[in-house]
Amino acid sequence: MRASYAAALRRFGHLKVPIFKGDGLAPDDWRNLAQGEGIPPDGKVILTVAQWQTANAHAQTGNIPLGLLIEPGQDIRTIASDLARFALVAVVFPKFTDGRGYSLAHQLRSNFGFAGELRATGEVLFDQLQLLARCGFDSFEIRDVATIRLLEAGRRPGLGIFYQPGLGPEAPERTRLLARRAVS
Repeated sequence: MRASYAAALRRFGHLKVPIFKGDGLAPDDWRNLAQGEGIPPDGKVILTVAQWQTANAHAQTGNIPLGLLIEPGQDIRTIASDLARFALVAVVFPKFTDGRGYSLAHQLRSNFGFAGELRATGEVLFDQLQLLARCGFDSFEIRDVATIRLLEAGRRPGLGIFYQPGLGPEAPERTRLLARRAVS
């Protein structure tokens, strides 16, 4: 194990990975609910879609903060009516080259109106952070040691020109020149 990775694990807890949110790294105060484990009476837990869809999950949750873990390829329409119940939705990126999470985030924000915390988890790299944020993500579970180092050093990703639309109302000045329309 590399020394910097070991230091990051000590800093953020033995099995926890750091979360990048806002302008810095912080420890994760959410935990994944294990298969077969009951929902605890307190604490912040993240359930899979299958765990949420069990008959007992709805009755057991009470008012504790809940998170939902969505895997690529899952049909989010099946849980769309329940999205307001979740304070956090974590979208899994199994590989950094898998772009389905970008589409899921955009759908959650624009089609289903999810207003809670939207987290990218899995293989999330430094160069992806700004593009993920443009799709609606506002927190990132960082496992990559190089990305942790860059963020701890105060580096932030920065692109000046975007060819794809973001969630904002209008393209920023000097970006997406072909998509800009005259304001009447």
